[in-house]
Amino acid sequence: MKILHIACLAGLLWLTGCATTGPSSPEEGTIGGKPQNTTNASSHTPVIPNGPLKPITAARATSGEVASLSAPADLWDRIRRGFAMPDLQHELVQDREQWYATRPDYMQRMTERSSKYLFHVVEELERRGMPTELALLPYIESAFNPQAVSSAKAAGMWQFMPATGNYFDLKQNAFRDDRRDVLASTRAALDYLQKLYGMFGDWHLALAAYNWGEGSVGRAIARNQKLGLGTSYTDLNMPAETRMYVPKLQAVKNIVANPDAFRTELPLIENHPYFQTVDITHDIDVALVATLAGIREEDFRALNPAYKRPVILAAGTPQVLLPWDNAKVFQRNLEARREGQYASWTVWSVPTTMSVAEAAQRAGMSENDLRSMNNIPPRMLIKAGSALMIPRSTTTRQDVSSHLADNGQLALTPEIVTRRTTVRAGKGETVASIARRYKLAASSVADWNDVRANAAFKLGQQVVVYLPMRQAQARSSNASHTNTGKRQAAAPARRGGTPAKVKRR
Repeated sequence: MKILHIACLAGLLWLTGCATTGPSSPEEGTIGGKPQNTTNASSHTPVIPNGPLKPITAARATSGEVASLSAPADLWDRIRRGFAMPDLQHELVQDREQWYATRPDYMQRMTERSSKYLFHVVEELERRGMPTELALLPYIESAFNPQAVSSAKAAGMWQFMPATGNYFDLKQNAFRDDRRDVLASTRAALDYLQKLYGMFGDWHLALAAYNWGEGSVGRAIARNQKLGLGTSYTDLNMPAETRMYVPKLQAVKNIVANPDAFRTELPLIENHPYFQTVDITHDIDVALVATLAGIREEDFRALNPAYKRPVILAAGTPQVLLPWDNAKVFQRNLEARREGQYASWTVWSVPTTMSVAEAAQRAGMSENDLRSMNNIPPRMLIKAGSALMIPRSTTTRQDVSSHLADNGQLALTPEIVTRRTTVRAGKGETVASIARRYKLAASSVADWNDVRANAAFKLGQQVVVYLPMRQAQARSSNASHTNTGKRQAAAPARRGGTPAKVKRR
């Protein structure tokens, strides 16, 4: 036993020596990643900083507010959390705050209208990492009305001009205007705003450019730089509308941030989608979609404001938007539908220029109905290649082609309304010279006067011509001056010829 006890003590002493002769982990025994000699403790020199030691103090957090882990209570809360633009401090902001705060009915209508679209806009902004203040911009542009049209012909809730819309691939044809489309216009607006921010590096200047144009803002900045002036939003000389643009957005932002301070009540907008997309595989009437979805047609058009006609052309619009709960109702009812056609209308490409009456006769509908359906004003001819919406026969099975659905346009030209007028032939006048003078066909002049196409007229002979209304009226007016004794020619002088006198019968 005594030998066993001595052996155990010896083993313990040996193990203890092993534990103190080297590092216990790869990191121990290194300084700055370099191996150090740890076999001789007396050779180790501790590192002591220069100067007196200072007590450790608590650090102060400088990263702003701690992010909340709870989900936003509603969409307004979500928008507030994404505010990232610098606030504009300007007296015009207070002016616009007062304007909005004193119009609670207007604010209520505007915010209620936005409830259909705001979730989608916020989702897109967050996906792109953009400030959520921009979700409030349609309040300034259109009061969130997708059908809004400005005096300058800007359209939709983001108010795209036709040319800018084309640049950002927003289709504008006889059947739809994507400047009003909720998804397409939002995509284009955010693309444009990102482009402008990349150009100017400042959200206030980007917004000014969205309203005024990037070229205008660029020139304003260049002018100020040349004069040694500031180049921020408030420094630039700009139109009154652009001067008020960012203050309006800042005022709405301030009201959304703290509605109680402005005695404003924002309607509840839940933090979930209002609509979802539904695939369309056949041309289908708008009225039928609404019926199958169990919603009013006006509610369908509120979500799909781009459509100009009573039918949706699947080749050009393969998806529509429906309220979240009604989307499944539509799909279920569509699958259960077995009888009848989906579309009552189709598109006809006009083969040659013709009158509305002739087109209506060929289409098998009344002239008034054709005008109404295709928005054709009076005294217009339909040009060849125009795309007209006409009734679809019960035997038609083919849907409208993608080319027509995407590119169909209605091209019109004024009807030429003529008036019978007589002119007096000058010396040496012929059918050909009269035709050249009034830009008419020689055969027509010969036919109107019952002469040959190569016939000549006597000096002062009255020649019958049919002139466009305005041109004929001008010659009648000149004829009245002739009766005053001034003996002025009613028609402009011909090149190399004699002026002719005109009178109207």
